[in-house]
Amino acid sequence: MEKKEKIVQALQEKAVNGKITCSEARKIAEELGVSPREVGNMCDELKIKIWACELGCF
Repeated sequence: MEKKEKIVQALQEKAVNGKITCSEARKIAEELGVSPREVGNMCDELKIKIWACELGCF
């Protein structure tokens, strides 16, 4: 599975009502070995809103 596909799959599994928390997004990035920015960009593409942002990463 391609890196992008893994990010998409992880986001779709974790997102609830089109939203994901900052900590969940950062955890996905860490688990997949990608930058938080890559996860954030994919959230934008998938129209998934990141909320409860803790560090201003997204």
